[in-house]
Amino acid sequence: MDHSSTGHYPAASLPPAYLRPGSSSFTDFLRAQAPELLPSARHYPEGSVVQAPHGTTIVALTFKGGVVIAGDRRATMGNMIAQRDMKKVFVTDDYSAVGIAGTAGIAVEIVRLFAVELRHYEKIEGVSLSLDGKANRLSAMIKGNLDAALAGLAVVPLFAGFDTDAPDPDRAGRIVSYDVTGGRYEETQGYAAVGSGSVFAKSALKKLYDPDAEVEKAVRTAVESLYDAADDDSGTGGPDVIRKIYPVVVTITGAEGAVQLTDEQAAAHAEAVVEGRRSSPTG
Repeated sequence: MDHSSTGHYPAASLPPAYLRPGSSSFTDFLRAQAPELLPSARHYPEGSVVQAPHGTTIVALTFKGGVVIAGDRRATMGNMIAQRDMKKVFVTDDYSAVGIAGTAGIAVEIVRLFAVELRHYEKIEGVSLSLDGKANRLSAMIKGNLDAALAGLAVVPLFAGFDTDAPDPDRAGRIVSYDVTGGRYEETQGYAAVGSGSVFAKSALKKLYDPDAEVEKAVRTAVESLYDAADDDSGTGGPDVIRKIYPVVVTITGAEGAVQLTDEQAAAHAEAVVEGRRSSPTG
């Protein structure tokens, strides 16, 4: 039987397109073979505005030997708390991570596709993408979501990575921010924040940031800035010691790569911040 004409294939085989050498971009492959699976495949009536849960505040900062990225856990829908323990920071490969602000469902889809994109490239090419290449691939995915953004479903990620090609490993941590059109911007000041509480988080980072800090101090600074954001922004969730909900924190270094802190480690940092504010409420 000619399986290519019937569209049916034995359980142990795959369609020929899956076996032919092709693009190193998994997104391009998906666009050709199953475009309906792409996050950007949705169509919205003209003038429509969709209400959906939104993730809020993400912060990132470099330190001596790497970069840390962290996010609060709250998702909101209008003036309501839609979820208290949403994960917004994801390890995407050995030396990168992405934090998401904006429409939660689409953002998570894009980040998961981005992680597959990086693994696919490495399998096809035999090497990892450069850090600039990773940032550009994410930019293209955000650009593909523009129609959804115009319908109120914007996604604004924050990308953090360790540049293995950097001449100075102590200054190899890098941060890239984006706008809804896919524009990418290198954050040269060493720290950044996105989301509804970003203005308050940045104010804290501006005062606390130390480019020569060790990893523990950098993590404490990230958690401090999220606490300040939650203190003034209703969309940002602070440490919830009753429910044991704490920020998601990822550190990226040349020695250990991208590592998410355990719940116990994140709790220790968050509870230290809470205790510090108990004795000094104004920070």
